[in-house]
Amino acid sequence: MSGTFLIRKPQLLQGVYAMGFNRPSKIQENALPMMLAEPPQNLIAQSQSGTGKTAAFVLAMLSRVEPAERYPQCLCLSPTYELALQTGKVIEQMGKFHPELKLAYAVRGNKLERGQKISEHIVIGTPGTVLDWCSKLRFIDPKKIKVFVLDEADVMIATQGHQDQSIRIQRMLPRNCQMLLFSATFEDSVWKFAQKVVPDPNIIKLKREEETLDTIKQYYVLCNSRDEKFQALCNIYGAITIAQAMIFCHTRKTASWLAAELSKEGHQVALLSGEMVVEQRAAVIERFREGKEKVLVTTNVCARGIDVEQVSVVINFDLPVDKDGNPDNETYLHRIGRTGRFGKRGLAVNMVDSKHSMNILNRIQEHFNKKIERLDTDDLDEIEKIAN
Repeated sequence: MSGTFLIRKPQLLQGVYAMGFNRPSKIQENALPMMLAEPPQNLIAQSQSGTGKTAAFVLAMLSRVEPAERYPQCLCLSPTYELALQTGKVIEQMGKFHPELKLAYAVRGNKLERGQKISEHIVIGTPGTVLDWCSKLRFIDPKKIKVFVLDEADVMIATQGHQDQSIRIQRMLPRNCQMLLFSATFEDSVWKFAQKVVPDPNIIKLKREEETLDTIKQYYVLCNSRDEKFQALCNIYGAITIAQAMIFCHTRKTASWLAAELSKEGHQVALLSGEMVVEQRAAVIERFREGKEKVLVTTNVCARGIDVEQVSVVINFDLPVDKDGNPDNETYLHRIGRTGRFGKRGLAVNMVDSKHSMNILNRIQEHFNKKIERLDTDDLDEIEKIAN
């Protein structure tokens, strides 16, 4: 990793190499020199998941931790439980030659005794619980935090309350605490929020659309009904060997129906939807990550932040639209970006079942300026061709 001269702890360097990083990604190349500088610098960076930003800010946190001091020194806010766990995994991997380094999850359901102080060095959690731990329950002394990371700020502010909670946490931190904020997009609302949370920032803006879409082949299939969509899906499955696939549906009802139909056909299917409790969702994702199920059927809840390297196909059973029925380009990019991770090639297939959804597809195509080709799923040879 160029810039390794910045990493002052040999155990960390070992962890970085063990994770297979030998060349930094764009965000790492741009952000690490700032994040690891002395004195610490603040940063607002635009970067999607899958670009290596988690590894970058984890490295920044680990670089600043003094393991001998047994209290929280780094605080990372994630918008969801799943994302907190995922960040935790990266910390464990990168810190594995640092066995004395300890990690705590401030998430709903992680109950601690009132009045106890926690001795873990890094705390990752969701805003509500972290705020409780800092103020009401006093498990954490916010004045001792050296690094504050706010991940996926755009998702964060989409949740009522997360924005205010994050700002309240930030206000408790010492002036010299290093503040790092990441967001996939920077609409005005995100930008205003970022500037409230991060004083005197360095700013990095990277566009990932071009990078993402270059490694993903996009197709659409014309169908007349839900059953035809299902048939097309089975044909695709019959013709190509798929490591793992994610299938996105618009409603929970469609997702449940589809998961049941696929199970009847003998596929190992996992179902993920918004009404599940946090622990159930985590268990489903874990099983999928371990390859116990080959297909994950889900609603939008899952478009962001799930990194499973073996996903080779993403299928939009329903195209993503916003509440007014317009194309949701951001969600489209996030969904199909679940494949083609880490520079591998991926495949995205869109099911189109009406004039309206053809119009949506055309608008998505225009937005990204990338052709989405038609695929005839009755022609098995043609499907095999796209897989190669």
